[in-house]
Amino acid sequence: MRKPFKIILSTVAAMVLLLITAACILPFVFDPNDFKPEIIAAVKDKTGRELVLDGELKLSLFPWIGISTGKIELRNTPDFQDRPFATIEGSSINVRLLPLLSKKIEVSSIVLKGLVLNLARNKQGIASWDDLIASGDAKSAAPAAAVGKQEQPIPTAAPADFAIGGIAIENARINWDDLHAEKHIEIKDFNLNTDKFVFNEPVGIAATLTATDTESKTSQAIKLNTELSVNEQLDSFALRHSDLQVTTSGETVPGKSLTTALTVADIALDMPQQTAKISGLQLKSGDATLSAELTGANIKDKPSFQGPVTVAPFSPTKLMQQLGIALPVMQDAGALSKLAANFDLTATADSADLKNLVMTLDDTQINGFVGIKDFTQPAVGFLLNIDALDADRYLPPVDKSSKPIASPAVLLAVGASALPVETLRKLNADGSVTLGRLKVDGLAMQDIHITLSAKNGAVSTQQSVKQFYQGAYSGDLSMDAHGDKPALAVNEKIDHVQLEPLLKDYRGEAQVSGIVNATTQLQGQGNKTGELKSSLNGQLSFLIKDSVIKGFNLQKIIDSGKALIKGSALPADAKTDQTLFSEMSGTATISNGIIQNNDLVAKSSKLRVDGKGNINLNSEAVDYKIDAKLLNDETAATEPEHVKAAIVIDIAGTLSKPSYTIDIASLLTDQNKAKIEKLINKIDKKLGPGVGDLLKNFLR
Repeated sequence: MRKPFKIILSTVAAMVLLLITAACILPFVFDPNDFKPEIIAAVKDKTGRELVLDGELKLSLFPWIGISTGKIELRNTPDFQDRPFATIEGSSINVRLLPLLSKKIEVSSIVLKGLVLNLARNKQGIASWDDLIASGDAKSAAPAAAVGKQEQPIPTAAPADFAIGGIAIENARINWDDLHAEKHIEIKDFNLNTDKFVFNEPVGIAATLTATDTESKTSQAIKLNTELSVNEQLDSFALRHSDLQVTTSGETVPGKSLTTALTVADIALDMPQQTAKISGLQLKSGDATLSAELTGANIKDKPSFQGPVTVAPFSPTKLMQQLGIALPVMQDAGALSKLAANFDLTATADSADLKNLVMTLDDTQINGFVGIKDFTQPAVGFLLNIDALDADRYLPPVDKSSKPIASPAVLLAVGASALPVETLRKLNADGSVTLGRLKVDGLAMQDIHITLSAKNGAVSTQQSVKQFYQGAYSGDLSMDAHGDKPALAVNEKIDHVQLEPLLKDYRGEAQVSGIVNATTQLQGQGNKTGELKSSLNGQLSFLIKDSVIKGFNLQKIIDSGKALIKGSALPADAKTDQTLFSEMSGTATISNGIIQNNDLVAKSSKLRVDGKGNINLNSEAVDYKIDAKLLNDETAATEPEHVKAAIVIDIAGTLSKPSYTIDIASLLTDQNKAKIEKLINKIDKKLGPGVGDLLKNFLR
């Protein structure tokens, strides 16, 4: 829209110049209406367009040379004949006569009433003003080509002084109809009033207008007040005490109405030096205020601006409420209560760098650099340092007991895969983030480093945590978004991590403790968590030392089985059901979201456990069978032959609520099976039928 507004100003200026010229010439004739054909012919010669003068031209002579007109219409080219290019319902201008003798021009107020300007671009991209620009360029180029071939014209002296009593444009209307971009904007109720204009002196300007975008169904009410100074060469401009207010309204606008106010203390523009200086800039919307001091260079050729920018502390929560934006449900109702920033800005037409960035978000301090190149296809670079961030404050509440077990890289993969594929394909970013402390999904970490590289649909991250529950963590994620569903690959390594505090933070309780070392390599694809889990393939290995499994008392299970075989009393309940292992290890393969482990080994001072089974990552269902053998030779020597074999235990249920069942059949010979049947029959006779069946089900 910048070029159309340039055309608007050029058109208004041309009309004003036409009126001034007419005011200087027509007083010396008796009836200006006699010269309508000459005026129409001159416009036709200069622009190639038809000028229609419907109203009467009226002339005054002394002390002001004045002219007023009725309706004036400048028609369009044949390609845009549906509407005239510009019309004016009425106008007037007066020039003081006597100052002309001393080369001074004093113009009274210039008034344009009912201006209507129709700007259009057709489907082929041709604009209704292209011919005016082309004709102007051709005429300006002709004298330059003739340099050296003919005598140079003697320059005429410029007026020693020039002043305009004021300019008034009343109830103007501008229509911008772009068929090429399928965009239509209507500007109405455009009013402009200025004070007396004199070179190198400030001129008060007040303007109002309403712009309506039919596509977005939004309207903008704009008010401008400023003081403008212009030098005699028209190449140096200064604005003082500028105040611009824009109120945007519409169904798609947050809160249906949004007011933004821009104030600037001083703006200085020097076109020969191509410099600009903006002082005391302040942009305010709702509760947020941005301030800046900027300088510009290469304004005509390749404009760039630089300077400090400050965002005053404000409450994002309050601002969102003011804008009518629904607040997300967060774990901490006091989150997003404070945001502030300051940085050094370097900006061009297609890039922006935020250097020396210092930002505060609630209790978090962030500093570093952010840069954006090529606004049409943004490429983002960043280098950030964060002291401490509790990300859980900004996340929705979760039930810890129902959270699936997932590693940091897997959680990152799930979040990334949820983004639209087109967004991932367009993502172009390269940078790193360092955090002193981080809490996310209940997990506490320290000394974290994360890098991101994304371009042309290929996304990769690397993350390391040097202090992760008394151990360390490292992982990387790569994603290919060229297909319909993003394909992911995850590699992770955990070193000497304490399981109990980790699980307590993540799920609120810990059924396993110990020191774990583990590695995983996973691949999968999908746009949703369920799709990703069900497609996972890969392998993992683990080693847990000094482990305690709570809710699982293997010794009690074995003792219960032996007591049943001997016909003795069952062992008393222990105060705590748990099993200690000095070491647990194993490897597993993952296929379509099913973890298959065939080499589980667990050791303690009295037992050796071997097992195999699987875990379904989607349902967290567990299906395991373990063989437990007594290792205490002295105790084993006193036991009957039938208890020296491995004891088989089935593990079912889910990861959060597993169940354990001993397979008594694995302990018994045929002779002892008959004894158990007799024992169960006796129980039925004493306690009633059905009790024995329950015992059978418990013992398998």
